[in-house]
Amino acid sequence: MTATDRFAAPRPVPKAGILDIAPYKPGKAAAEGVVDPVKLSANENILGSSDKARSAYAEAASQLNLYPAGRADILRAAIAQKYNLEPERLLFGCGSDEIFQLLNQTFLEPGDNMIQGAHGFAAYAIGARACQGEVRYVAEKNFTIDVDALLEAVDARTRLIFLANPANPTGTWISADEVRRLHEGLPPSVVLVLDGAYAEFNTDPSYEDGLAMARHADNIVVTRTFSKIHGLAALRVGWSYMPAEMAAAVDRIRLPFNINIPAQLAAVASLQDDDFAARSVALVEQWRPWLTQQISGLGLDVVPSAANFVLVGFPSTAGRTAVEAEAFLAARGLLTRGVGNYGLPDHLRITIGLEQHNRAVVDGLAEFMSR
Repeated sequence: MTATDRFAAPRPVPKAGILDIAPYKPGKAAAEGVVDPVKLSANENILGSSDKARSAYAEAASQLNLYPAGRADILRAAIAQKYNLEPERLLFGCGSDEIFQLLNQTFLEPGDNMIQGAHGFAAYAIGARACQGEVRYVAEKNFTIDVDALLEAVDARTRLIFLANPANPTGTWISADEVRRLHEGLPPSVVLVLDGAYAEFNTDPSYEDGLAMARHADNIVVTRTFSKIHGLAALRVGWSYMPAEMAAAVDRIRLPFNINIPAQLAAVASLQDDDFAARSVALVEQWRPWLTQQISGLGLDVVPSAANFVLVGFPSTAGRTAVEAEAFLAARGLLTRGVGNYGLPDHLRITIGLEQHNRAVVDGLAEFMSR
């Protein structure tokens, strides 16, 4: 539709491409006929959140009449100290999702493109399409990012590459050497976004979160979130580390006051609770291999994961499909995540829970497969 056609339309018409965007689909939070189900569909921290964070949040009630500091000064200082980062290179978002959106808005013009893996996080593409940018999906090998394929997809109109490491919804990851190889193969004008939402759960020696790489690069952005390891998903706090000039540019279009006072104070307190973070990682490291072994023993495919969830593959045979398994588990009060919208119709993503949750999932899947 041309500009003249839009002007003459009988009602406001969205710009081209908006109505072609599939809305984000969150993990289910309820099941019909089930009271208080166990939610293993959104990769939330099953331990909850730090006592220190909850106390800080409650104490912030006396400040609800105040606007927060526009540049999240308290949280900026705390993260800079915790990770030994330059404060001026930090940018904050209402969850890391907002940061992805801001990066797309800053760098994509109509006709430009961004690149991501075939099963990459949906928020990347939503933001790019809203800017009338092209989204290029690159095939993965064994559900894992293929660096060579990413590099082959780059052309003169490429502006951004989004790489979740570990990835969502697959849980796979690539080594620091592979990330460096990817970066070295990119034109200096292309922004490499390293999404580290699940970084704390990957303790393999060959893995790096990218902060050290970003310190000496002009085109690397590292994003992190308080939603997973810190268990503050409800408060929507994301942060990123990037070149100072880039941060200054992106900050020009960031909405003012985007991180509220209770969220900032809870996030700062959570950063100080190393014990809670350690317990969160320990739980995942204990039960992730157990779930993998037990579910594999049922004849199902489990993708090797370095996150706080596992991706399980089901047969496409009637009576054994992922869709049927999701419904079967939900009827028993166990909510999992179908990922057909990520190009994985034969898979379920299952968050690692407490011992009783994990055992219930295995028992439920065993009953499902033996019907």
